This record gives sequence, structure tokens and C-alpha cells, in this order.
Amino acid sequence: MAKAVFWTGNEVCAEAAIAAGCRFFAGYPITPSSEIAAVMAQRLPEESGTFIQMEDEIAAMGAIIGASLAGVKSMTATSGPGFSLKQENIGFACMVEAPCVVVNVQRGGPSTGLPTHPGQSDLMQTRWGTHGDHTTIALAPAYLRELYLEMIRAFNLSEKFRVPVIVLIDEILGHMSECFEAPTPNEYTVINRVKPTCPPEKYNPYEVQDGELVPTMASYFEGYRFHATGLNHDKTGFPTTHPIVCHQDEVRQLAKVSHNRAEIDSWEEVMVEDAEILVVSFGSTARGAHSAVLEMRKQGVRAGLFRPITVWPFPDEEVRRLARKTKAIVVAEMNLGQMILEVERAAHSDIKIVGCQKVGGVPVEPYEIVAKIREVA
Repeated sequence: MAKAVFWTGNEVCAEAAIAAGCRFFAGYPITPSSEIAAVMAQRLPEESGTFIQMEDEIAAMGAIIGASLAGVKSMTATSGPGFSLKQENIGFACMVEAPCVVVNVQRGGPSTGLPTHPGQSDLMQTRWGTHGDHTTIALAPAYLRELYLEMIRAFNLSEKFRVPVIVLIDEILGHMSECFEAPTPNEYTVINRVKPTCPPEKYNPYEVQDGELVPTMASYFEGYRFHATGLNHDKTGFPTTHPIVCHQDEVRQLAKVSHNRAEIDSWEEVMVEDAEILVVSFGSTARGAHSAVLEMRKQGVRAGLFRPITVWPFPDEEVRRLARKTKAIVVAEMNLGQMILEVERAAHSDIKIVGCQKVGGVPVEPYEIVAKIREVA
């Protein structure tokens, strides 16, 4: 039976992670994400899990990779500066294909920025923060019940495709409280990684069968011995510089995500069927955008909202489809122009695309988005 809860977003992150099967958390306190660590420190021992406060964000990311390789669903949480420190190890997680979840509760930046105020300036960093060709999955929910379900989906996607998955919220969602009915287990599915069925002596950690893209994943301490390295490697896990092997393996790693977008991509459409003005927004800013669209409808302006929930991979085809039907697009975000670049690329159109952009640690207000809609209507 569903129960009503009154949690903050950071509490939701912790409780949903435990529901998804997370039993290891390593982190370092940083505003505005610290409450996630605090809740995990209390709750994980109750669930026979482990909480470790590490000496810094770099070590925290390394710890969850190690725990994942040992067979445990693992997570860390941070904010912008800490997320920057994690990037090298996020790249390592991509290369060794270690499932893990990173929650980034965004704040204003750059540098130390605005520790206690919101921002959405880490959008591009979630995709391009680490070097080399790699892929990530990033989810940006806007409501706390949705956050609960997206946290579970983050673990599921991570386990199924063996990639780090980033849950991108911000200080507003992290610290706000909403009353909602906590999802019950019959409302979601929990996915676990696929383990090998071959004997240990025949196991190659990065070997895939014809037509498959994700290798099975043994755990350390279960009789399977394998090598994990950030160097390019062949199916045995040991380093190689063979150009063809390196090329094929990196292409496979990208294809794990790109070939499964129908399962990964998620978005919300609000009154887009007849919309002449399309508003694109994500995360907490999309809540204000929704209000702005409703206000414009009252005034007779046919506005609609497109809200990416999966921000990486970006829902290109859906934006392109809607751009063909509208005369202008307004992109609302708490930064100085990041998602608007993806909208311009995806729209592939000469329609007017304008930004409603704002930093300074305060949200984009509905009246500001209304003004932008009127500007292009």
C-alpha cells in the first residue's frame, strides 16, 4: 500500500537508491548535496549496506567504482566543484564499464560559486566533462515523485548498459519538500547486471557475442579473475594499442547507448499538439515553464512545453519533429546558454530560437518566460 511521505529531494535520492538496491555509498560533504550522504549514513547500515566518507571527491568516485567491480550497486553524490573533481574517474568508469550512479545537485558557479543557491550550469559537463570519446546517460527530473522513479531508472540503466549514470538536479529540487505517495515496488522494476554463465577459466570480461553490445559482468571475489584498466584493452581486459581493436571497442561502447535510445530517452510534452510557440526546459526550471505555458494559454497564445527528462542522450528527433510544427522556440534554463545549443542543433530549422537564461542563484520566474513567449509570438 502506498504511503504519503513529505521528503526533501535529497532524502528522495537516498531512499530511492536504497529501493533500487544500492548498498554502497562513498562521498564527501558538499553543499547542497550533503543531506544525501547524511541519510545514506543512517539508512545503509539498516539495510546491511556500507557508507564511507572519503577524503575527497576523487577518492569517493574511485571507491564506488571499486565497490561496483566487487558486485555491489554503488552511488555517490556531489555538486558542481566536486563533480569536476570526479571527471577523471568517471572516464575510468566508462572505460572499465563499471555501473554506478552519480547525483549532481547543481549550484551556481564557476569555481566555488554560490554554494547555497541553485544553478543548471553543469549540463554540458555531464556529457563532455571527461576526455576522449565516451558516452554518458544523464537524467534530469523535475518533480520529487518523478525523482524517486528516475533514481531507480538510473540504477537500472547503469546495470543494464554498464555505464555511469548521472542524476542531474539542483539546489531547489534538493532542498524543497513535496508531499507525494512513495512508489510501491509493483510500480517499478529493479534490474541487475547480467553475470557470466561460463566457467571462470573461459571468462573474458569484455567479450560480447554476435549482435550484443554489453558484456556480462563477473564480480571480484566470486572465482572470476579479470583485469580492469583505464587503458584501451581487448576482450581479456589487458591493454592493447592495436588500432582496429581500440576503434571497434570504443564504437561498441558508444553503441550501447546510441542503439538503445528507444529505451533510454524519456520526455514530457504539454499541449504541444497545436502549439505555435514551444518552450523547452528541464529540471526545476521546467516547473516555472509549465506555469508560463498555462498562463499564455489563458491569454489565447498557443504555447506548449517540451521537457527532456533524459538530457543525455538529448532527444534530437523529438525536438526536430516539434520544431517543424512551431514558429518559434523559447529555451528556459538557469545558465547562460547550454541546452539552447542542443535545441538549435536538433531543430535544424530557420525558426526563431531564443533563450530565457539566468544565473545569480535565483530561479527563472514564470513571468520572465511569459515575456519571452510574447516576444516571439
